[in-house]
Amino acid sequence: MDHPRLQTQRPLPGRPCSVAAGLQLIGDRWALLVVRELLFGYHRFDELAHNTGAPRDRLSARLRALESYGVIERRPYQERPTRYEYHLTEAGWDLGPVIQALRAWGDRWAVDEPPMVFHHSCGHEFAATVTCAHCDRPLRADEMVPESLAPGWDVREPV
Repeated sequence: MDHPRLQTQRPLPGRPCSVAAGLQLIGDRWALLVVRELLFGYHRFDELAHNTGAPRDRLSARLRALESYGVIERRPYQERPTRYEYHLTEAGWDLGPVIQALRAWGDRWAVDEPPMVFHHSCGHEFAATVTCAHCDRPLRADEMVPESLAPGWDVREPV
């Protein structure tokens, strides 16, 4: 691993799991919507509040938490009074595909009509997919075979 691991808030109960650890850091609505807006290029508090619909106190708390986790960073843009913009770190940018996958799922299952479409720089409409890095085939859950690397656990339960 060539980068520092983000620190979770506390030890997690149950199966050791990267999904659970990731959700502990960014698993609430406001955190993901903040990341969405930063990916769209909106960096100021008022823009984030307006575009996410988050209550200002919750947005402030979520921005502080995302900064403490290393997902975003603050940068001053005004001196008197001091005001900050928020920008994604490398860890934050790596959430881009997660946001796109969630958008694709929401387009299919959560809304009647997609409210937005994305175009890739190749000129075509963007469609999020997950493929195997080795064979380039699309992900199919029934082709996945888990192997537990967590001490004291096999695939099914603690041992």
